[in-house]
Amino acid sequence: MNMLDRLDLGILEALQHDGTLSIAQLGERVGLSTTPCWKRVKRLEDEGFITQRVAIVDRQKVGLPVTVFVSVRTSQHDEAWLAKFTASVSSMPEVLELHRMSGDVDYLLKVATTSIDGFDRFYKKLIQLGPLTGVSSAFSMEQIKSTTALPLDLPGRVA
Repeated sequence: MNMLDRLDLGILEALQHDGTLSIAQLGERVGLSTTPCWKRVKRLEDEGFITQRVAIVDRQKVGLPVTVFVSVRTSQHDEAWLAKFTASVSSMPEVLELHRMSGDVDYLLKVATTSIDGFDRFYKKLIQLGPLTGVSSAFSMEQIKSTTALPLDLPGRVA
């Protein structure tokens, strides 16, 4: 894996904020002509720095205004249970993120849903997945910040 130089970082930064930029527009922003810019983007994709390009959809406008953070505890910690649990939870469309945690909580889920009733339906599916020792839910009252852009200019960041 190659080190990222300032041009690579500029490309990544620009694409994080606007994935619709053409190669010509992107090259203009970072100071490259079209062909070298395209080659860099292709390399960043091939090496896994760019994993996908997506549109960010407004949750409110599509009828998914409720965000719930769900903490899950279990006494099961073997690989077979983990594989079954993560596959099952990952297949649930309401789950936006699934994290295996350290500390008191084993798993943390970020869930998008239609309403409290919608979350209750999700909850009933979740607790059927197997032996869980605790499930705790926290409803987001207000989203204050949301970004998909990674802070590429942090001191000490190594790539």
